[in-house]
Amino acid sequence: MNLERVQRIIKERQGRNQAGLISILEEIQSRYSYLPEEALKMVAAETGRSLVDVYGVATFYRAFSLKPRGRHLISACSGTACHVRGSRGVVEELKQELGVRPGETTPDHDITLETVNCLGACALAPLVRVDDRDFGKTTAGQARTLISDFTDQH
Repeated sequence: MNLERVQRIIKERQGRNQAGLISILEEIQSRYSYLPEEALKMVAAETGRSLVDVYGVATFYRAFSLKPRGRHLISACSGTACHVRGSRGVVEELKQELGVRPGETTPDHDITLETVNCLGACALAPLVRVDDRDFGKTTAGQARTLISDFTDQH
């Protein structure tokens, strides 16, 4: 991790309000795929916030991660509509194909799998999001193909 780069991010996005802090954390995470502890300490020191406040924001928002994520993020919705329409089977297939459980990253650090409570597209249930691309009405078989197609392209 490059602490000078982190300091530059803080200076560019400096702000003592919540939106400023969130912007800083988003930029750091986009650079490193997670929020390294050293970076959080620097954010606290440079913004005049307590480390507890910075960690509070970093752990409150699900978009932030305190451990390294893969280059790509696969999010499987497990909200009520998705659950009722079979998301459990989709998640099982994703686990099988990737060889990881939700919250884990493949050994090559390419893909992180996570389950989320809601992705806000209930009409498309069950929904799987790969990075910023949504795949609606996903079946277990489609999840297998999705992983195969995705890994072949990358």
